Amino acid sequence: MEMLNSTDLTRETAIQTAQNEVVLNAAYINGDWVTIAAPVTDSNHSNNHALYDPNSGEVIATTRLCTSAHVEQAVEAADEAFASWSQTSVSERARYLNAIAESMEQQFDKLVGLSVLNNGKPIEEAKIDVGDAIACYRYYANLITEQATWSKVSTLESGIRLLKTYSPVGVCALITPWNFPMVTTSWKLAPALAAGCTVLLKPSEVTLLPELMLGNILSEIDLPKGVVNILPGAAEVGTAMTSHPLIDKVSFTGSNVVGEKVMVQAAKGIKDISLELGGKSAIVVCADADIDYACGLIIGGIFTNAGQICSATSRLIVHQDIAEQLFETLKVKTESLQIGDGFATETQMGPLVSEQQLNQVKKFFDIATAENLNCLTGGQLLEASGYFATPTVYTSVPTTSQLWMEEVFGPVLVCTAFTDDAEAIRLANDSKFALAATIVSADETKALEMALQIKAGHIWINEQQIVLPEAGWGGFKQSGIGRELGGDGLSAYQKSKHVLLTD
Repeated sequence: MEMLNSTDLTRETAIQTAQNEVVLNAAYINGDWVTIAAPVTDSNHSNNHALYDPNSGEVIATTRLCTSAHVEQAVEAADEAFASWSQTSVSERARYLNAIAESMEQQFDKLVGLSVLNNGKPIEEAKIDVGDAIACYRYYANLITEQATWSKVSTLESGIRLLKTYSPVGVCALITPWNFPMVTTSWKLAPALAAGCTVLLKPSEVTLLPELMLGNILSEIDLPKGVVNILPGAAEVGTAMTSHPLIDKVSFTGSNVVGEKVMVQAAKGIKDISLELGGKSAIVVCADADIDYACGLIIGGIFTNAGQICSATSRLIVHQDIAEQLFETLKVKTESLQIGDGFATETQMGPLVSEQQLNQVKKFFDIATAENLNCLTGGQLLEASGYFATPTVYTSVPTTSQLWMEEVFGPVLVCTAFTDDAEAIRLANDSKFALAATIVSADETKALEMALQIKAGHIWINEQQIVLPEAGWGGFKQSGIGRELGGDGLSAYQKSKHVLLTD
């Protein structure tokens, strides 16, 4: 994979890519860019939408957003394309998925630059993101070719045969968030295409610059018209998609508040639904853990992407015997983090994605002050241009605190101590969310035993938050419904079909 060095990725080159290659003021419908017209009926209203550089708070570009009328066009295109696309061979679908991956590889540096520019994350994190998206398209290209068209099901009856096959679920509405542009899109789009579904994709209107490059890629590889339609829009577009009678499945990643609305909208017509929602994940550090190593995992789990991760391990549960020493080490390491421009190679944590997200974090800082929480470090916004908050750690946080219970979606860690494994498990499970968890212990057998008892869909033991395309992703409780990635991710876009024959 050819890519530029970090020093060659600059804001200027990213802005050039945005100006010269990203198609703005348009939706990708039926294989073409369709211009989004400015409203002419009411001069007091505009569908102009600003895209910001989180590092400075300045506007990079403006673009017009779709309306429900564009959803109608896209649904018609996807519905018409489904009949032929659903019948394509798995090898042909795999060829298109690999072609997407190849095109992304060829444009690796451009995609990284757009992600840093529009999302604010450091270059190295953006590189990981683009690499993960490429791997996901390749994974599902391989997986679909390995899936047998027919498999025999064992039965206790004699004189008959029972066969199983899979069919695509239909026309799918995919709605993705802003925190991992291109990555979450690949998690949904790759298995949907592999299964034989057609798609309406609504990327977050906050991070459109890297996401809209996908339309160019789809045209470049000559994906059949109508198979994928990209609709840059706000809530109006999402609602039109999730409530449309010709949509068979909805896959949404985002907040619980919006997720509940999506469920209500999808209920009409009994649509298939997948939801990946919030998290308040725990990292449990046992008494036998290496403190320096544990602090590295803690920092990676909460300050990567400035804490804007649904699986962020934002609750630290540490054994009381090592708590004091760990907090001393954690404070030093946290305060040594380099915060700044994502394009600067020394930056370890970039800005929050938007002013709205900055205000969300500020709200929780104010709550912490009102609750008189013990702030080990941080707890304030940085006096700088852009949307920067300090990496923050609160210790001795009661489980009744709003910061213990609610998802901040920012660089804020709350901590408490435990005395034995049973208490650690109870505290880890003390949440309405159950997406992920990390366990740090020198005793792997004990850690695996704890993993069985902690309610979470994905658990790391002595490891950073590596997410593989082979591993299913999703949670329990209010963290969502269904799974993405792995074989489960493909199954989410398929319906099993059984055929019984005379033997």
